[in-house]
Amino acid sequence: MTSPLEVPEPQASLLFNQSLEKGLAVLCAFSAKNRTMTLAEVAAAVGITKSSAQRMVFTLEGLGYVRKHPQTRRYQLTPRVMAIGFNYLAADPVIDLANPFLSELTKSTTETSCLTEPDGLEMVYVARFVSAHFVPVHMPIGSRIPMYCTASGRAYLSALPEDEALSLVERAERISHTVHTRTDVDAIMAILRETRSRGFATNCEELFLGDMTIAASVLGAQGRPVASVHLVAPTGRWTLGEVERKLAPPLLQCARSLTSSARSVG
Repeated sequence: MTSPLEVPEPQASLLFNQSLEKGLAVLCAFSAKNRTMTLAEVAAAVGITKSSAQRMVFTLEGLGYVRKHPQTRRYQLTPRVMAIGFNYLAADPVIDLANPFLSELTKSTTETSCLTEPDGLEMVYVARFVSAHFVPVHMPIGSRIPMYCTASGRAYLSALPEDEALSLVERAERISHTVHTRTDVDAIMAILRETRSRGFATNCEELFLGDMTIAASVLGAQGRPVASVHLVAPTGRWTLGEVERKLAPPLLQCARSLTSSARSVG
């Protein structure tokens, strides 16, 4: 699942570069929904004038991040854009620390394990070890999922101070992805309190039908959550009770081990 990036409001400052802001907004405007765009479509998607869009696209094309299709004359991203995301993955110490733990977790449970990190109101997939078993939903690195209705998001939220978690839940666009999605703020906060007590969160078909996950938070040096680790347990192979009995113990051990390692690097 992908969605537009939530960009924080810039601080009023003479140092803030609006041209850079527009250029990044143009890059972010391309998505699964907008794979290719004309200049007019870029301008509309970003909310800028067509002349401004032309300058941004011309610059990005010169730098190799955007190209124009010779027949359709529509613009699209190039593989060079991936260098930005890859540099983040390469520089993030938590991902390096997590990989051996995720590999062992997948080996011991035979299910797909993932690491997600928070960004705004969403969790972003940054590491993934795929099992040999079928999974109903493909979530490649870089995929984004909402916090309020996913196990990894709830695990992260539950490790925050309650007022901070409440603020994030209230700000979320709480839509019903399936008939099982919880959208009521009080209900979600009750789930977070239960998650805090048990140490793990679950999600049964609230984002995708057939998909069930169980997650635990990873804490950093200051005791604040920095990520969540989760296991994918499709409803075709697991019941919620089985997930809690059989998958929670190895998941919690993985999260604890990763927390110990993450705290050592700050």
